[in-house]
Amino acid sequence: MTSELSIATPLDRAVARSLRCGDIVRISGVVYTARDAAHARMIQSLHSSGELPFDIIDQVVYYAGPSPAKPGSVIGSCGPTTAGRMDAFTPDLIDAGLAGMIGKGPRSVEVMESMQKHGAVYFAAVGGAAALTSKSIVEAEVIAYEDLGPEAIRRLVVKDYPCVVAIDAQGTSIYETGPALYRAQSV
Repeated sequence: MTSELSIATPLDRAVARSLRCGDIVRISGVVYTARDAAHARMIQSLHSSGELPFDIIDQVVYYAGPSPAKPGSVIGSCGPTTAGRMDAFTPDLIDAGLAGMIGKGPRSVEVMESMQKHGAVYFAAVGGAAALTSKSIVEAEVIAYEDLGPEAIRRLVVKDYPCVVAIDAQGTSIYETGPALYRAQSV
C-alpha cells in the first residue's frame, strides 16, 4: 500500500531511506533545476576544482528547463525531462552528496546502485501537467550558467510539489514493479 507524505528539503537521509516505491509525496523547500548541459558543466567543475555552483549535500535536483515566466508569474511551465539523459553524470553527484532527483523515466543500473549505496531517492513528476504543477513553485532564481537559458541552474522554492517515489533507496523501481503488477492484474 502506498502512502501520501509531505517531505521537506534539504532531504534528510533517514527520510529518503524511509520512502518506498509508489509513495506519493509533496515536496516543500528548495530544489535546483539542472538538465544535460548544466550537468556536464557541474561534472567538469567537480572533477577540475571539486566545486559545484551550490552546496549539493542532501539537496534535490529537478531535471527541468522551465519556460519564461509570464508577467505576474514566478515561472513559466516547468515540467520534468527524461532523467536517463543525466545518468552518465548522476553517480558522481550522488557521491558528492545529492539526496534526491526529480524527473521522468527509468534510470540506469549505475544510478540505482549509487542510490542504494548512498541512500538517495528518485521522484517522478507528472509529465504533461507542467503548467499545473508549476503553481507549486513559489520562487525561482537563476544561480548558475545563465548563458544556458532555460537549462541554467535555478534555485526553486516549492510548496507541496507533487511527485511519486519512482525508485527508492532500496532499489525498488516503479518501472519494474508497475508493469509486473499490471500484467498480474490483467490476467
